[in-house]
Amino acid sequence: MEAAVFDAPFALRLEERPTPLPTRGEVQVAVDAAGLCAGDLYIYLGKNPYVSYPRIGGHEIAGRVSALGPDTIGPALGTPVVVEPFIGCGHCFPCRVQKPNCCANLQIIGVHREGGFAESVTAPVDRLHVIPDGMTPFLASFVEPVAIGVQACRRGEVTAVDTVLILGAGPIGLAIAEVALARGAKVYIADIARDRLDIAAQLGAVPLEAGGGLPQEVMRLTGGEGMPVVIEATGNVKAMEQTAGLVAAGGRIVVVGLVGQGVPVSWPGLDLTRKEMTILGSRASTGCFPESLDLLARGAIRYPDIATGFRLSEAPSVFADLAQNTSALHKAVFLKELG
Repeated sequence: MEAAVFDAPFALRLEERPTPLPTRGEVQVAVDAAGLCAGDLYIYLGKNPYVSYPRIGGHEIAGRVSALGPDTIGPALGTPVVVEPFIGCGHCFPCRVQKPNCCANLQIIGVHREGGFAESVTAPVDRLHVIPDGMTPFLASFVEPVAIGVQACRRGEVTAVDTVLILGAGPIGLAIAEVALARGAKVYIADIARDRLDIAAQLGAVPLEAGGGLPQEVMRLTGGEGMPVVIEATGNVKAMEQTAGLVAAGGRIVVVGLVGQGVPVSWPGLDLTRKEMTILGSRASTGCFPESLDLLARGAIRYPDIATGFRLSEAPSVFADLAQNTSALHKAVFLKELG
């Protein structure tokens, strides 16, 4: 099979690999669509703290069941599915308290094991979700990133009575914005890139210029109170540290962005008690794929409309372009069939 393989930072090549065979409890999936996300770009840039090279990337995967492992009961051959890429061990403390996304021995398809930037991928049968009738593989490939938005909004307990500020209008920030909007919240979103803010506005969020003037603008908009919920989706330390000055007393901060291993993030110590703010991490998702599928199936998520499809053979040039300019594309999806 053809696969796009990360050999090292800034080294991505196409290679013929043996088609992976499913073992007991696994399923082989013929990949129809695989989205490119910030985590994949971090692998290319050498900034992903979890990956080992060489690696077939890609964890936003939609396809069809093409084989079942020995003694494995699963969807019938040809069934359209999406792959939930996070595999917990089932035994450690996080798994025992229903947080397998934080598993001490976590395996991520496309990071720790071979992913969907290939013609086929294998996954545990319990990591598959059947795609609803009428949903295209292209649309289904957005289930995983939208699930990250669902997880972030669950962590922040976002409801229709909330006003939410999202820092970062990249693909994940926009997914969070659309999930929050679907819940009825009023959503503001801040970024330094004007084109990203324009897209956010089209989706229904209120755009704000990021930077040093953002705290003053937030206080003006909220009558000096701050935002009830602030969700950080930039991976920028300064943005994370800025959240304490943007959140209302009694409010919730949710950090979604990744920083490098060992990089410290500081919050004003007095604000932790003075504001009694809640600071929460949000890692990937757990139990969020059904809600994500439903949101996409009923048209509540419009971000896929401005994504661009490519053939897998174009992966080296797509990654090289994004490494030079992360705003070159709003979102890329590698497709078996274009058009």
